[in-house]
Amino acid sequence: MTQQITIFGYGATGRPIAELLAARGDAVRVATRNRPANLPAGVEHMVCDVLDRADVLRALAGSAQAVLAVGFAYDSRLWRTVWPTTMTNMIEGCAETGARLVLIDNLYQLGPQTAPRTEDMPLGTTGEKPVILAEVTRIWQAARGRVKVAALRCSDFYGPGVAVSHLGVSAFGELANGRPAQLLVPADTPHDFAYVPDIARAMVMLLDADDADFGQAWNMPCAPTRSPRALLAMGAVALGKPLKLWAIPFALLRPIGLFYRFAREVVDVGFTWDRPYVVDGGKFARRFGFVPTPFETGVPATVRAFAEGR
Repeated sequence: MTQQITIFGYGATGRPIAELLAARGDAVRVATRNRPANLPAGVEHMVCDVLDRADVLRALAGSAQAVLAVGFAYDSRLWRTVWPTTMTNMIEGCAETGARLVLIDNLYQLGPQTAPRTEDMPLGTTGEKPVILAEVTRIWQAARGRVKVAALRCSDFYGPGVAVSHLGVSAFGELANGRPAQLLVPADTPHDFAYVPDIARAMVMLLDADDADFGQAWNMPCAPTRSPRALLAMGAVALGKPLKLWAIPFALLRPIGLFYRFAREVVDVGFTWDRPYVVDGGKFARRFGFVPTPFETGVPATVRAFAEGR
């Protein structure tokens, strides 16, 4: 039986989720401030600002489930208000309509770790973005008696159409255009990256899951951990080009952050780059039989998409 699903956000993750759901016949509504130009056929659009509770409630009308896949500018000053407000509006809207909520989450809220990140680690207490996202996590956790919520916690994204990422337009995109890849993070630190088509598949699995699978966080499974340099080298091979790479030494990020805001924001979560960053996605993989796409498949697909202007 088809169901009405409202997707809040239509960026790097919202779009492939909408495409998968529409392709299998679900009634899909995309709720964004402006109508996207590339909505799949048959997908409804509704103007919605997630910071406006009445807008959220209107967008949820008639929906059995909601997907939260919005993104905001990478700036802690903005995050302090927009993320708690968004989560509160979503929780209250779902509580009123009875919709289940599946959200694309982060892992910053776990703070610095030396072991692979698991779902049962305590929330962090230091750093601007970790503290903000810890508060957001507590908002949905506190509502578990009123709303069925499942959070898919993802590491950094990569994939076709993913422009804003450490492996986005400044890295794979530059390689595809014959220029040196640019990194604002260490090139040789092992780091997990989640493939966006995999995230879309995982979100659909959660939407199809039993109520017993809600009320908890799930870590997104990733392909075996590699360094950015190793992945960029793989992309260069796929393009038939030599790897040219320009990376800022990690020690310079803090002084650069004095006049370049994005560098300061990266320093705020420097614990994701000053040591190996590994995410344990075993709980999700075991429960849903999920196998992440190998980098040997995902990286060539990504660089070819950049080369073709997609």
